Formats: sequence, structure tokens, C-alpha cells
Amino acid sequence: MTVSLQRTASLKVILMTNLSMALLGCQRQPPATGSREMPFTPPPAAPPEPVPPPEPPKLVGGVEKLDPALDALVAPDAKVEVLARGYKWSEGPVWTGGALLFSDVPNNVVWRWQEDAWKRGEGPREFLRPSGYSGSVPRGGEPGSNGLAVDADGRLYLCQHGDRRIARWDPRGKVMETIADTFKGKRFNSPNDLVVRPSGDVYFTDPIYGLEGHEKDPKREIPWSGVYRKPAKGDVQLLDKELTFPNGLAFSPDGKTLYVAVSDPAKAIWVAYDVDGKGGVGNKRVFFDATAQVKAGKKGLPDGLKIDEAGNLFATGPGGVLVFTPAGKHLGTIITGEPTANCAFGDDGHTLYMTANDKLTRIRLKTRGTVGK
Repeated sequence: MTVSLQRTASLKVILMTNLSMALLGCQRQPPATGSREMPFTPPPAAPPEPVPPPEPPKLVGGVEKLDPALDALVAPDAKVEVLARGYKWSEGPVWTGGALLFSDVPNNVVWRWQEDAWKRGEGPREFLRPSGYSGSVPRGGEPGSNGLAVDADGRLYLCQHGDRRIARWDPRGKVMETIADTFKGKRFNSPNDLVVRPSGDVYFTDPIYGLEGHEKDPKREIPWSGVYRKPAKGDVQLLDKELTFPNGLAFSPDGKTLYVAVSDPAKAIWVAYDVDGKGGVGNKRVFFDATAQVKAGKKGLPDGLKIDEAGNLFATGPGGVLVFTPAGKHLGTIITGEPTANCAFGDDGHTLYMTANDKLTRIRLKTRGTVGK
């Protein structure tokens, strides 16, 4: 080996030695005697990921104002809030026991929606099944309950399509009591909507929607679609058999006027009657004609309706929920974007709940309606 090679080798040895000592110095050594070692403190944990707030409720539609007087009843910027969805045809809402009950007619179910449960992320719960058809033979069409109402004692009444009767639910015995199922020995078509008066009298409509074959159903026994009264004591009375498709109905606050919706696309109207001291009706007249709105392509027909404490009508129909004065002036429409079947006041009376096609919705109002017990 030459001198230059020896020198190169020596340098490599020195470099390797120095590198080893440096590495050893970087390693953690025991503390010197008498010294105090600081305890190892891990870095603070990262803060937990914030829990995202629940998704805001979906808002749809709005308010179409036709007259400035609507502002006193519904705020111009009010929105329709979707509470639940996924039903085949939601109907018949009624507020009772601090919650809203409503029908899903084709599915033969009454659902119960409650605010606190909804805020916890829970949907409506099944309240009653079967709701309108208790038969053992499967059938199609719309067999379930439709309109719902409660009396002064908070008892639930149902228009039962499949069983073709007005029934009252007894939650204690979990049985249905028949209030009315025939007129002069003939079975009703399919009771659709009802009102229970403070006297206990029940007013209801009986179109053909719950019959599988509608007008041509072979099981049909009454050849008309009627408006009826079942007194608290006594037999069923026929009030009107001339309406083509009578549907929703409601009374003025003083009980002196009865309004009935007619779901006829060829003549989409609401009619009004004077109510006499014995509960009968007379002086029938057209309250409002919405046929032009139907022909213009607006979704829906005259259907369920409710009346606020001042006598204004909130009536489902073409476009959503039409708002009328007691004199029949159309002030505007709450637009839901869906065919809207019915509505009911709830909460403190300033909320209008609406069943719109496959959805349950609501909107806050300035005006107030009466809520069920």
C-alpha cells in the first residue's frame, strides 16, 4: 500500500470515529448524579371535532300575496317547513294531546308527530294500524283512514275508507266504536272528512274515493256522494246529495255557516250553507270557484279546510292552501309545491300543519286557529 493510500485510510478511520462519538452524544444519557430530570409531558391532545348541528329543516314554497290584507294573517317571508316525508298520500291532520296525528290513506296507518321527538332526530311514530280497513281480504285503492277529528273530551274520530264508516277510537279497550255506517240501511261509500261539533253532532262527507272502483264499484250501495249529519242522539240525516265530489268541511266560528269543498276538476268550488237552529242547512251558494286555477295547471283540488278565530278560511286547493276572507275574497295562497290534501292548526294555534302529497309540512301564522284537546 502506498503512503497516499495509507493516509486516505487513516482519514477514513478518524472520520468514522468522530461520527460515532457524535451519534452517541445525541442519544439520551442518564441524568448526572444530583440532577433533577423533568418528567415527560405529552403534547396536548387535539380538541375533539365539533359535532355538526342537525341539518336545518328543508324549506319549500312560500306565500303568494294577492291582497295586502294577507300580511295580517301570514308574514310575507314565511316559509313552508318539511317535517316528514315518504308517505303514499298524507291526509286528515288533527292536533291532540300535544302532538299531530295524520293519516297515510293507502297504507292504512295513522301516524303521530311530536315536536320533542322530531328535535331529537326522530320521525313520526306509528299510532294506529289498521286505521281504516280491518278486513282480512287484501284490497287495493285507498283503504285507510282519511279525515280525523277530536271531540270536546279529546276522543279521536276517524273517517274509515275501507270499513266505510265513521268510527271512534277507544284507546283503553283498543277498539273502534261505530258512530255511523249506513243511511236508511245502505252502506256509505267511503266517509272522507268530518267535523265534531261541541254538541256531539258529527258532520261528514261521503264521496267515492275509498271504493276501489269509485263510481262503478259493484259494492256501492248509495248512488250519490252526500253531505250528512249524525246527531249525538238520533239517526243519520242527509243534508245534500247534489254535490259531485264533496270533500273537506268546516264551520264558521259562530257555527252559523258550513263550508264544503268540492273536488271536481270540472267545477272546483267551495260551497257555503246557512245552518239553522236545529243543525240543518239551507241557502246553498258557491263561496269560491277555483276552476280557472285548476285549468291553468295548478296542482291540487278543493279538499280539506280549517277556519281561524276571525272566520278566515285556510282551504287546500289548486296551488297549495288558499286563504279567503269570510266574504269569499282570495287574499293569497300558501304554496307547498305539491297537491295539498288537508290542514290543521296546532301548537299554540299559530302553526298551520299541512299534509301535502307524500309530506307533512307546517308554516307559522300571525293569525290563530282553535286546536284540538
